[in-house]
Amino acid sequence: MPLALFDLDNTLLAGDSDYLWGSFLVKKGLVDKNLYEQANQRFYEDYKNGNLDIHEFLAFALTPLAENKADDLRAMHAEFMAGYIEPIMNRAGKNKIEEHRAKGDYPVIITATNSFVTGPIAAAFGIDDLIATEPEIINDSYTGKVAGTPCFKQGKITKLNDWLKNSEMNLEGSYFYSDSHNDLPLLEQVTHPVAVDPDDTLRQVAENRNWEIISFR
Repeated sequence: MPLALFDLDNTLLAGDSDYLWGSFLVKKGLVDKNLYEQANQRFYEDYKNGNLDIHEFLAFALTPLAENKADDLRAMHAEFMAGYIEPIMNRAGKNKIEEHRAKGDYPVIITATNSFVTGPIAAAFGIDDLIATEPEIINDSYTGKVAGTPCFKQGKITKLNDWLKNSEMNLEGSYFYSDSHNDLPLLEQVTHPVAVDPDDTLRQVAENRNWEIISFR
């Protein structure tokens, strides 16, 4: 059963769920508008440019989880899904998931965005297995810290290898769909790397290495 790995933000989604969650928090008045908007935009630009400090970003991104009750967070996420995520779910991406499933492949979403934000999104795409950055939870409450290795750049390989140890699967015949040059470490590990609506850096690499380039838009 070959793996079909899918990045989420700007791949299956026509946008970035982490950035949009920040925008949602600003709109709800749950964070300081000016400070949060500026920081959210700066981190997003750093990500696109390939120089994001993931630990600095997670200290920023996970703090609102620690500042709100679990029930309130779940209610907010339902509103976030309806207003921000459902409109940007790429139909072609969902079709590709079903295409792999029909072939007997096993679809998995692997994303740097934390599992609180991405868990319901993966479920909406019909995918049970999500490999993501995990927020720390103590006594059923978020602490604002990250648990274990962030699922980013080389960390995606670390998290995937941990998942593989418990799944009895391997990367033989595997696919990975991604838009970002930040995912080059994992793209280089799979049998079939696929660039989806790629950024300029990934497009150049994909062209030079004769990787498949497709669009979900």
